[in-house]
Amino acid sequence: MTRILSALLLIPLVLGVVWFLPPVATLVLAAVASVLAFIEYAAIAAALGARMPRLPVGAAVVAACVAVGSGALPLDAVLLLAVLIVGAVSVLTSIPGPGVLPGAGAAALAVLYLGVPLGAIAAIRTIGGREAVLLLVVTIIVSDSAQYYTGRAFGKSPLASAISPKKTREGAIGGVVFGSLAMLAGAILIFPAAHPAVLALMAILVVCLGIIGDLFESLLKRSAGVKDSSGLIPGHGGVLDRIDSWLFAGPMFYLFVRYLQGA
Repeated sequence: MTRILSALLLIPLVLGVVWFLPPVATLVLAAVASVLAFIEYAAIAAALGARMPRLPVGAAVVAACVAVGSGALPLDAVLLLAVLIVGAVSVLTSIPGPGVLPGAGAAALAVLYLGVPLGAIAAIRTIGGREAVLLLVVTIIVSDSAQYYTGRAFGKSPLASAISPKKTREGAIGGVVFGSLAMLAGAILIFPAAHPAVLALMAILVVCLGIIGDLFESLLKRSAGVKDSSGLIPGHGGVLDRIDSWLFAGPMFYLFVRYLQGA
């Protein structure tokens, strides 16, 4: 019941911001999510022995989110600046030792894993419109639900038992089928100029990457020995637990919206 109540509060909030408010509101929401997700990510990194200065790295994550989401800087400039900032911060805050490289790696990954994808999702609101963001939200929800119910009904073969023991191949297939169909049906209406074959390929890639994103976060948590990234959202865990699929699916959809929707 707690899980359902949390969803009933969060989903309308997110959709309300995306649908009724201007694009800058979606960017602000993405920036807030990047802060909360980074706090959880930093705790996981620390549990794995990868320590980094949280304030400057967190600032870099938010800056990357805002830069990509607003279009203030091209993506290549954001990535180059991220490398320079992480390198400079490592030099200024670290002492020689075996923890330097894991810390620098965790700092760089924070920008790539959190800041850039969340900024890309915010940019979809500006480039593709509110309908495109809604399509991404619906696709992830349909895929997640299909994975759960298909897995419960038919699941026998583990998908990645060492990472997430409850996930099954049958559930993943159900998620890919129903999630892709949902995205394809919506994409045909939202992007009428795009070729159906391109839309179908995009839909499959987005859903598959969403599943990989879920497994990637599970890998981080299992490696750190934690069940949830935090207890911030009752019944759901942390922010990172809720957006893990988006962090991989969102950038793929962003690339389509930005470069391929007319193909």
